[in-house]
Amino acid sequence: MSDFFNYFWSVYIAAVTLVGILGCFLLLVLVARKKVIPSTDNTTGHVWDEDLRELNNPMPKWWMGLFVITVIFGLAYLAAYPGLGAFNGKLGWSQYGAYDKEMEKAKTDLEPMYAKFVSMPTEEMAKDPQAMAIGERLFMNNCAQCHGSDARGGKSFPNLTDGDWLHGGTPEKIKETITNGRIGVMPPMAAAVGTADDVRNVANYALSLSGSPHDAVRASLGKSKFVACAACHGMDGKGNPALGAPNLTDDIWLHGWGEATIVNMINNGKHNEMPAQKDKLTEAQIAVLASYVWSFSNGQAQK
Repeated sequence: MSDFFNYFWSVYIAAVTLVGILGCFLLLVLVARKKVIPSTDNTTGHVWDEDLRELNNPMPKWWMGLFVITVIFGLAYLAAYPGLGAFNGKLGWSQYGAYDKEMEKAKTDLEPMYAKFVSMPTEEMAKDPQAMAIGERLFMNNCAQCHGSDARGGKSFPNLTDGDWLHGGTPEKIKETITNGRIGVMPPMAAAVGTADDVRNVANYALSLSGSPHDAVRASLGKSKFVACAACHGMDGKGNPALGAPNLTDDIWLHGWGEATIVNMINNGKHNEMPAQKDKLTEAQIAVLASYVWSFSNGQAQK
């Protein structure tokens, strides 16, 4: 796919490149044809430091030949590889194609190493030092940017060590999450809850479910309004893994806690996304990575 806005810029870049190269070649031709007219002492007449004189010798032919070879090489390179605007080159090379080939080669080379882990149960794999060492590398390269090198996450990035799973923490669910990614959406609920005061009451009721600091009077008033949230979080507030709805009773707050934070969530909703890894990792790599992640919340992570 061309990065140019329109065809004009492609032609413009190609023309500037070719004119530059041909201009260099023309300059070499003109210099080669120019005859050197020596003076009596074969100098240019320039003198430095009283007695340092510049000789008036022509450039060596081998030096001129190197310049000509450079021009020819430049033209041949531009014909074979991308460089002339949107022209892709006769060889059809691209950085994307080169990357894909390298990745395919790497996957092929690594297949024998992963072969023994393909059919190994997650629980056994989590006890295998080699599998956990591989899993650690995969985690650092693909997951640590969001979840942290210690897998404890941060605000809006789940902690993978505490056993609290939005979509379930079984090996199968972890594999599913890594493979396909997750999209978490809480829609704005203020209109369904009621007035701004009702929103504050519901926020305090949500805080009360986990025993977090809250206004008891507002919490009691918000209980009846919580029915608008129960479709996802349940009447008891314990969430729904099938929907990825958080458990509000465990005092674990992914996006922060407190009345103001929860009021903002109710008013504006929230969108969170974990990207799918199925296009980056093989099935065997996902299995090993899932085992490594599972081991964090099951006390089996290899140190």
